[in-house]
Amino acid sequence: MTSPATLTEKIMARAAGKDRVSAGEIVTVDVDLAMIHDSGGPRRVKPMLEQLGATVWDPEKVVVVSDHFVPAVDVESAQILDLTRKWARETQVRRFFDMKGICHVVLPENGLIQPGMMAVGGDSHSCTGGAWGAVMVGIGATDMLGVLVTGEIWLRVPSTVRYSCTGSLPPGVSAKDIMLHLCATVDPVSMNYRVAEYAGPAVETMEMSERMTLCNMSAELGAKTGIIAPDATTHEWLERVGARVGERELHGDPDAEIEREVVIDTPNLAPQVAAPHSPANTHAVTDSIGTRVSQAYIGACTGAKLNDLHMAARVLKGRKVADDVRLLLAPASTKITAEATRDGTLEILTEAGAILLPSGCGACAGMGAGILADGEVCIASTSRNFQGRMGSANAEVWLASPYTVAAAAVAGEIADPRDMLT
Repeated sequence: MTSPATLTEKIMARAAGKDRVSAGEIVTVDVDLAMIHDSGGPRRVKPMLEQLGATVWDPEKVVVVSDHFVPAVDVESAQILDLTRKWARETQVRRFFDMKGICHVVLPENGLIQPGMMAVGGDSHSCTGGAWGAVMVGIGATDMLGVLVTGEIWLRVPSTVRYSCTGSLPPGVSAKDIMLHLCATVDPVSMNYRVAEYAGPAVETMEMSERMTLCNMSAELGAKTGIIAPDATTHEWLERVGARVGERELHGDPDAEIEREVVIDTPNLAPQVAAPHSPANTHAVTDSIGTRVSQAYIGACTGAKLNDLHMAARVLKGRKVADDVRLLLAPASTKITAEATRDGTLEILTEAGAILLPSGCGACAGMGAGILADGEVCIASTSRNFQGRMGSANAEVWLASPYTVAAAAVAGEIADPRDMLT
């Protein structure tokens, strides 16, 4: 009889062609899906492939997304995008999403991430794919080269740290607040080459976009990736986007050995903010009330999904952005922009004073509109606030949920969103 195994171990065993793998074991796995984008993709791997005289092992299993340099703001950006488009055509990669949104959102929107997959992405936040019960890890350009040529990669099987979220989220608190709280309380060294598995009643009742936030910010915890067991909510999403359900789906055994479990008292969690210049500098919003802001930014893969826009709209409905604050809004995909238009969310946000920007990584990655000048203070729904990441090294970036970002935009300073919920 095969011994009990975690969800991650089962997925990696299937991909390695083995009955069982154990934490710490090094295995070579077949890759079901490889994602690259315009920043770390073709411009990095194309010259290496040419040097090797190699071709892409299976264009049907490769996805290319242009999301960092879009739309082009200078000649260099335009040339990078031109190279990306030409490479996708030359290699016959059919799944090329050009200026459709951020890769971590575009993939699941198109049903490309499915339970049980073993996937890799050329971006540190590729762990977002774990929200669908897949193992998806971020890798660099050299490792991606190996995947593109062989369809394989060697990995060490990570041990599992389970984060169990009790109860339910209170009003004005979101998955982003859970993750910021964890960033402040979890030693990233303790998560090195571990998988963060999210579970518990609060996670079970979350919609997929909130689960994406948990897995996405596993990178900020220092984890190899994040994962959530697939369930009816997962299936509903997949059916809605026309993806097949259950082809590779696996579930961990209840008695499987994990490294440790961390219990989060979700019902008593307050809205959180991360002060400059690290997500680890997190504390309750009430400790920073009155901190002036010059820019509020709702964007990025972790902070501008449809549900994130709904959060901001709950705060902004019937209110106006403060005169000395600019509220920038960059929906995570063009599909989200369309959905937010249909359901009236975009009207609420723009009537309040939000300025609509193109979908893409934008200011989160220090590109395009939203760059900060010396001395400016921005509060953002993004995942990182490293010094100089959003422009000047003399600017400050605070992290928060869309609720809290919207509240600060109205007040002109960091404020408790629970006082503004409608």
